Amino acid sequence: MNVESATAQTLRVDAKVIALVGSAHFVSHFFQLALPPLFPMLKQEFGVSYAMLGAVMSVFFAFSGVCQTLAGFAVDRFSARAVLLAGMGLLAASCLIAGFAPMFWVLFPVIALAGVGNSVFHPADFSILNASVAPQRLGHAYSVHGIGGNLGWAAAPMTSFALGSLFGWRAALIIMGGMGLAAVAFLMTQRASLVCHHRKDHAVHYSFSVSQIALLLRLPVIMCFAYFCFWSMATVGVQTFSVTTLTVAYHLPLALATTALTGFLLAASAGILAGGFAATQTSRHDMVAAGGMLASAFFTIVLASAIVPSAFVVVLTTFMGFFLGMTVPSRDMLVRAAAPAGATGRVYGFVYSGVDFGASLAPLLIGWLLDRGHGAGIFIGIAGCMLLTMLTAVHIPRFARASAAA
Repeated sequence: MNVESATAQTLRVDAKVIALVGSAHFVSHFFQLALPPLFPMLKQEFGVSYAMLGAVMSVFFAFSGVCQTLAGFAVDRFSARAVLLAGMGLLAASCLIAGFAPMFWVLFPVIALAGVGNSVFHPADFSILNASVAPQRLGHAYSVHGIGGNLGWAAAPMTSFALGSLFGWRAALIIMGGMGLAAVAFLMTQRASLVCHHRKDHAVHYSFSVSQIALLLRLPVIMCFAYFCFWSMATVGVQTFSVTTLTVAYHLPLALATTALTGFLLAASAGILAGGFAATQTSRHDMVAAGGMLASAFFTIVLASAIVPSAFVVVLTTFMGFFLGMTVPSRDMLVRAAAPAGATGRVYGFVYSGVDFGASLAPLLIGWLLDRGHGAGIFIGIAGCMLLTMLTAVHIPRFARASAAA
């Protein structure tokens, strides 16, 4: 086989792995937003507050965050493929079971199990990509991975709302859960491509020793955790409650508010695609991430000020999403640079638990503000989280260099 043929074969193999992992990430993000569009139906049937509905999502992200570091250890110790497929199955099955909940409180333990299932994706996905994809294609791999997640976010509100409107919220959750289990069955037929090469000997290498925990407490890793926490609070704030905020606090028509969220999510996917090219063309991933967060914060502040006509809300949320999406591939490259060799699963699991930590806080805070009619305060808080994310991004490389020199 000549060099050109070998290169083409490697490209095909990489493309297949990237597509499969991206589709798994689609499933993860789809189920993160499968329930929120049904909140009005749940509120009417069970008579609960927005704060209680937000608490359900807080439980989901809290369990996902706590278990994500554990999932990272499981990935390093066992198999990223097995952990990924098990998590997908648990996530989809939990959604299906939630459709049979006889009382509101039953949703809490079911959603907690869904959170456990959701915890596996980042440590498993990135372990597979880093081990299987050629280094020169990692920027594009991270881009496709992020786009897959964003498309899952974009598809969930439309699918969930449409199914709920046609068949009711219970049938919607059951149907979506069945769709997720079908996706698991498909990936099982492709499991030969989902390989993460790592050593299974020396079990102590993967144990919860003091040195392994200390590795996660290095300053660059902590800064990555903080980055994801603030990033998540901003992102989840827009995704989970922007429609409700725009309709309740800003009195926008439901159709316009839903269009604004869809524009945000689709633009974020376009931003991730552009960010993938940016990540492969520069080594200053901190500047790309910081610049994108600053621009997104600017448009969020304009939205909070309500100085533009309602018709321009979609334009503002679209720009917010695009610049936020641009940061994603460079963000993942920053984490890769901060992760010591042989600890990819653990580091990705730990720092991405910051996503869930932030996501567990945001719905509670926003639900509390919504119950009190503080719409502008919500968007100001989201912009503040974006600016804090920007500050952490510019410090991650400096701390990583200092840690390497120590």
